[in-house]
Amino acid sequence: MNKLVSVVLGVALLGTAAACGDSSAPDADPSPSAVTTTPTPSAPAPPPPPPSKPAGPLTGAQYQANLAKLDQQIATDLRGLTGAKSADNLADAMDALAESLNSTAAELALLKVQPNIAAAHKTLQTRLRAAASSLTGPQSDDVDTNAKCGGVVYTSQNVQRKLRTDLTGAIAPLGRFGLKFGTTLPNLGPEPAEQRPSNGDVLLRSGARGSGRLQVTNGTTEDVAIAIVTDGKPPSKPHLLVYVQAKKTATISRIGGKYHVYFKSGTDWNPKRRQFSAGCSFSKFDEGFGRNEGWKIDLQPTVLGNASTSDVDAF
Repeated sequence: MNKLVSVVLGVALLGTAAACGDSSAPDADPSPSAVTTTPTPSAPAPPPPPPSKPAGPLTGAQYQANLAKLDQQIATDLRGLTGAKSADNLADAMDALAESLNSTAAELALLKVQPNIAAAHKTLQTRLRAAASSLTGPQSDDVDTNAKCGGVVYTSQNVQRKLRTDLTGAIAPLGRFGLKFGTTLPNLGPEPAEQRPSNGDVLLRSGARGSGRLQVTNGTTEDVAIAIVTDGKPPSKPHLLVYVQAKKTATISRIGGKYHVYFKSGTDWNPKRRQFSAGCSFSKFDEGFGRNEGWKIDLQPTVLGNASTSDVDAF
């Protein structure tokens, strides 16, 4: 019985110690519910800024400075165009330049100009966008083919001439106000005159001659170059190369040995490359031609024809 009372007292003492604590301990923090705060008065809101006055029109000198800056921005992409080494390089440069021209037009649209040059200013924006569209349209689609025809340099020069033509309609009106734009555009001068061979001209002949004969009627709307290729030889080394103008007939004689007929068409014949420079295509007759035989072929496609053709690589 004494042991039980001792335990009860021990519990009571522990509870008292927990409630009272040590008299030497620091005062406990007040309960959060007992803390009171005094609100700080908020600072008065600042007055709204006065309305800004619209900027006035640019002076002629200020506008010219903007044109010069934009000219230099375009110049970077122009260097990619003039320095292209492959069809892929050229296509990439055209895309970059188109983006630059559109960006330039957008920057010009933000400028406020004097009323007397407003029309020329608007025309410049329109022509820049038109030039950009041209660089990414059919002209861009034909880059790979034309580079195989006339070469990358020739194709790039055509793109550059087209670009200058597209922008000339905007450059001239600005010039009437003493303003300059397009100073970084390449100026290659007029396109060289086309060197079109006469119908039936033999452009190349090599190897032994024979008694073979071939009459070619070109019923298409484009000139063609007919390559008579000795059996077993590549089309790049023809026995004969003969020019046949659109809608005309030519006869090729003294053909030696068995041969195949290849032909290429396009525009702007390049006599040094023996190649059409633009819009070219390359084909061959699927069947070969025998030695010392006479044949007539018509290049006009028809459902009544009895000779099939296939596209081939450039030659």
